[in-house]
Amino acid sequence: MRVLLVEDDPVISAALKVSLEAAGFLVEACGDGERAWALGSDEDFDAVILDLGLPRLDGLSVLKRWRQEGRAMPVIILSARGSWAEKVEGIEAGADDYLAKPFEPPELIARLRGLIRRAAGRTGNVITAGRLSLDLFRATATYDGAQVRLSPLEFRLLDLLANAGGRPLSAGELGEHLHGTDMLDANAVEALVARLRRKIGSETIETRRGFGYVLRDLAP
Repeated sequence: MRVLLVEDDPVISAALKVSLEAAGFLVEACGDGERAWALGSDEDFDAVILDLGLPRLDGLSVLKRWRQEGRAMPVIILSARGSWAEKVEGIEAGADDYLAKPFEPPELIARLRGLIRRAAGRTGNVITAGRLSLDLFRATATYDGAQVRLSPLEFRLLDLLANAGGRPLSAGELGEHLHGTDMLDANAVEALVARLRRKIGSETIETRRGFGYVLRDLAP
């Protein structure tokens, strides 16, 4: 899952980026409000972690602009201030959750996973597609009940397809979300899909010509 991390403290930002990436997220980090607004307006993220005390443009203003533009990605607000009035203001601006500093990274990661699940219309950590089951919390997969050994890149691709809700994802879209750019070209994505099919069955990932890839028999 691709996450935008907006935090102006370089030490906190670096530590959070490490923790998030270790948990399987693809992280784009920035440290000022104007840059954050531009990124959130122009690019697609599965969720945003947004600090309020930002240079150039404060976090609440960034959030209000996104919501006015119709950007609906889940947003967790971070703040060193924990007053109830500020929480109310953040929620009224369109925040989905609020976490006061200091906090432990595992709590942030758990809340982030919960927001992404709810945004995808799911309430649990396990996604089933036919004979394939993905545990998004443990980053593990089983096929016909047997554990499947997946590389982090392979799991992220399945995670993307699972959270697409049955919508086909093109090779370009997959490449962008897997690496944060379009550096992973269509041939590389095709090779990755072929490798996965050898592990989880050729019928699990369907190719829809002209549209992209989709997980078959995805449970609601």
